[in-house]
Amino acid sequence: MGKDRMRPYRSFLKDSIRKDIDFSQTDQNRGIAPPPVEKTYSKEGKRIDLLKLDEFNDIGKMDLKTAIKNRESRRTYSGGPLTLKELSFLLWATQGIREILGPGHARRTAPSAGCRHALETYLCVFNVEELEQGIYRYLPVEHQLFFEFTEDHLDKKILEATFNQSFAAESAVTFIWTAIPYRMEWRYDLAAHKVIAIEAGHVCQNLYLACEAIDAGICAIAAYDQERMDELLKVDGQDEFSVYIASVGKK
Repeated sequence: MGKDRMRPYRSFLKDSIRKDIDFSQTDQNRGIAPPPVEKTYSKEGKRIDLLKLDEFNDIGKMDLKTAIKNRESRRTYSGGPLTLKELSFLLWATQGIREILGPGHARRTAPSAGCRHALETYLCVFNVEELEQGIYRYLPVEHQLFFEFTEDHLDKKILEATFNQSFAAESAVTFIWTAIPYRMEWRYDLAAHKVIAIEAGHVCQNLYLACEAIDAGICAIAAYDQERMDELLKVDGQDEFSVYIASVGKK
C-alpha cells in the first residue's frame, strides 16, 4: 500500500489544524451574520406537509436496546412502499428541528458542533405512498418536503451515480445528504471539514435506528461518483456537494 503515500491523507482525521487557526478572524467573530439554517426554496414550488411528532404515536415504538441490537446494513428490500408517516418519522429522526435558537442556529435531533448543521437532506423517491417519483428536499424549519424535480430513468441515473450498487435504485427512497460547508466554516474556519464528516455519521446512525423502529432496511453508501451525484441533484459541487447516501426500503 505504501505507508508514505497514505500519511498525508491521515491528517484529515486529526485536529492539529485547530492550533493554526486565528479564531478571532472567523466570520462569526468578525460580526458577519450567520448563513441560514436551511437552503432557500422557491415559494411557488410544490411543498408537501409531513406528519409531526405528536402524530407518530403508532410507529417507532421499538425500545432503543432492541434497535441497537438489530441494527445492520440491509441491501435487499421487499418492494413494498413506505408510508408518508414513516418517511416523516425518518426525516424528523435525522434532521428534525427541536428549537430555533436564533438566526442561523437550531437544535435538531442529531448533534452538530455549535448548532451549525451544515447538511441538507435530499430524497430520491421511488415508492412512497402519496408522493410521485422524483427528487425532493427536506425543509426542516417547515417540516415539509420540497419537490425539486422528476425526470425519466431516475433509477438508472442514481444507479450510475452510485457505481451500479443496485440497492440504491431498488429502494423505496434513497437519502442523499449534501454539505453546505460555509455554515460550519463561518464559525470554525479550516477546522470545519472534519466536523462535517463526523456529523454525517451522526445523522446516518439516527436513520439506521429509526429504520429498525419501523421495520425498514437501510444501507449506507460512501462510494459514489461525486460529479454524477452532484449533477443529478443539480448542486454546484463547490458550495454544496453530496457527502453521504443511504438506501431505505421495507424489509
